[in-house]
Amino acid sequence: VQLVESGGALVQPGGSLRLSCAASGFSFADRAMAWLRQPPEKGLEWVAAIGWDGGATYYDESAEGRFTISRDNTKSALSLQLNGLKSDDTAVYYCAVLHYGAWPTFSSPDNTEARGQGTQVTVSS
Repeated sequence: VQLVESGGALVQPGGSLRLSCAASGFSFADRAMAWLRQPPEKGLEWVAAIGWDGGATYYDESAEGRFTISRDNTKSALSLQLNGLKSDDTAVYYCAVLHYGAWPTFSSPDNTEARGQGTQVTVSS
């Protein structure tokens, strides 16, 4: 399994970013995927998740209404659009493969099948 995130940057409050994850080495189209993040000196947090066919989505309350998760199964690609960024969104963002049957409402973010190396998002003026 290989997951490679990109798109992180330094952005001003209120700004936008689009994170991307290129997946390989597994059957991407069959798997639920998620974005996690780890703020400085804090543990991993769920940000958003999406079912194998994009039919189901989950957003943490901190992301609801500002972030949008999407996937392109033809390209084995996962994306996260971040709008209205705040300083509290500063974190390393990770792309992750969920275990079969797992979902953020009842699973720990520390227990995913695989996770990428992450991309840094810094929100600061």
